[in-house]
Amino acid sequence: MQPKEGRNRVIISGVKPEVEAGRFPIKRVIGDVTEVEADVLTDGHDALSCALLYRKEGDRKWSEVLMEPLGNDRWRASFRVSELGRYQYTVSAWVDHFKSWVRDFAKRVEAGQDVKVDILIGAALVEEAVRQASKMDANLLVNFASQLRRGGSDASGQALSPALSGLMSTWGARHYVTRYEKELGVVVDRERARYGAWYELFPRSTSSVAGQHGTFKDVEARLPYVASMGFDVLYLPPIHPIGTLFRKGPNNVTFVEPNDPGSPWAIGSALGGHKSIHPELGTLEDFKHLMQAASTFQIELAIDVAFQCAPDHPYVTEHPEWFRKRPDGTIQYAENPPKKYQDIYPFDFETEHWSELWNELKSIVQFWVDQGVRIFRIDNPHTKPFPFWEWLIAEIKQGCPEALFLAEAFTRPKALYGLAKRGFTQSYNYFPWRNTKWELTEYLTELTKTEVKDYVGPNLWPNTPDILPEYLQFGGRPAFMTRFILAATLGPTYGIYGPSYELCDNLPLAPGREEYLNSEKYEIRHWDIDRPDSLSTLIGRVNQVRRDNPAFRANYNLRFHDVDNEQIIAYTKSTEDGTNQVLVVVNLDPHYKQSGFITLPLEDLGIDVRQPYQAHDLLTDARYLWQGTRNYVELNPETVPAHIFVIRRKVRTEHDFDYYL
Repeated sequence: MQPKEGRNRVIISGVKPEVEAGRFPIKRVIGDVTEVEADVLTDGHDALSCALLYRKEGDRKWSEVLMEPLGNDRWRASFRVSELGRYQYTVSAWVDHFKSWVRDFAKRVEAGQDVKVDILIGAALVEEAVRQASKMDANLLVNFASQLRRGGSDASGQALSPALSGLMSTWGARHYVTRYEKELGVVVDRERARYGAWYELFPRSTSSVAGQHGTFKDVEARLPYVASMGFDVLYLPPIHPIGTLFRKGPNNVTFVEPNDPGSPWAIGSALGGHKSIHPELGTLEDFKHLMQAASTFQIELAIDVAFQCAPDHPYVTEHPEWFRKRPDGTIQYAENPPKKYQDIYPFDFETEHWSELWNELKSIVQFWVDQGVRIFRIDNPHTKPFPFWEWLIAEIKQGCPEALFLAEAFTRPKALYGLAKRGFTQSYNYFPWRNTKWELTEYLTELTKTEVKDYVGPNLWPNTPDILPEYLQFGGRPAFMTRFILAATLGPTYGIYGPSYELCDNLPLAPGREEYLNSEKYEIRHWDIDRPDSLSTLIGRVNQVRRDNPAFRANYNLRFHDVDNEQIIAYTKSTEDGTNQVLVVVNLDPHYKQSGFITLPLEDLGIDVRQPYQAHDLLTDARYLWQGTRNYVELNPETVPAHIFVIRRKVRTEHDFDYYL
């Protein structure tokens, strides 16, 4: 079967970035530059021109950037995204007859050949371009064509003029253009999608009175404390009524006392469901007031979305068809054998009433969007159908493109990545269990240097209410400092569960378990946030360093460096223009002092190997004068187990006075 047009001679393939052959969009934030590459080739020796096309979704007209050759038939160009929403991009290419003519004409002139006829060929190509040029450029092209046709000694110079080549690259005829068969997508989010410091707390544990249930007003009183540590996002676990049937007691026991508050993830009771507020926390108006109060501290509120129900949730009686029945007629509760969660009923996404279920669950998210919430942490999304999330997130973002979704997907890598491809803005990940230098280097390289970087937004958490890693259990206060600094500096987005974290709460439920003893998931805790051994001052200092140094706002720029000690890890981050360069050095051993020599690629960092440079520690304000590629560090975990250096180059003034900038 013959093609409709057999004169399209250009082949386009290997377009990057492209996620699963274009099935899913890549992700960017406003202001990002997206770099696109492609393999573009043709038969014979004709010259090619390629263009990167891009547009905001819904626009009819494409913008165009000419691509530059990289060699070996690889081409590159880039475009900047400036608005929320979705963009599209693709690649087009054509045999460029004028470019071919100029290349060959130059060779003929250099060889001293007769070029009278060749000049006329060029003049005809220029005249053809006049027909599609703008009025001003058309006049210029007419003048060039006339000079070529007149011939003479100046004709060759005019033919090879850069000005003529520039005009022809814009207006030269494009015959038989090949367009890449796919229009690839970009989801563009606001900056909070990439950069931010999250702080999680349980509102019911914020009362100033021990044993008393906290309220939204108590959370408001806690805002100055959260702001003093420099957090951008305050994340609240579920704020809805808690079920009373099969309620769990302290440490997840099935026997409860009358005053046991239950788990916030056992959502729903006679008092309401996912669109209601737990009455002991306050009212919907109190919640809105908390959001407004948080905004005065430049803190954004995030809430938990857990699509599951307590046995006495109104959905259970109003829509029993949304739940799975057991042979004895009872509803199947949640299980992860041998664990049993009798206080939680999962939805049955295989129900024949799935469409009604999907729409109701979407209405829950939409309800909170309507109240002003823009950040959602999704509980266990990997236990719900992936097509459901792809649909729900797209539906919500269509009307509210600033909405962000964090996937609590501690699951298999391909499942985690599959959720990210289908719309989740950010993802929990395996950072809590990556402790050695090799593990951290390998994993963060995967997240920042492979194609994963185009669709996964890693959110690094050293702990959560569900996860107390062994490193924190046995490493004491130094371990908490180490893991915090790693989380806050390896990635632009991170979070901690507090006040547990800054108070170094490290007692496990039992040996070999990662659950907390006396977990806040099942009881109200009272935290002394003014304890002198709190890490709050260190946390505030690190978050200020992050804000002051734009190199920490990106993922792509992470680069690891050699240290001759496996207990010390070192990495740099730099802005695109190189004006801000930070070097982080961390002692991974929470028990002993470690030392070693760091090797830095000074040339790559733009530092003259012959000149000294200053390593200014932003944690202690100490300044070290270094020279050469290899320098010594020593870190005591009992004081501060890390350096966060900003690299300052030597600058000499006109009065021969040296300083470091």
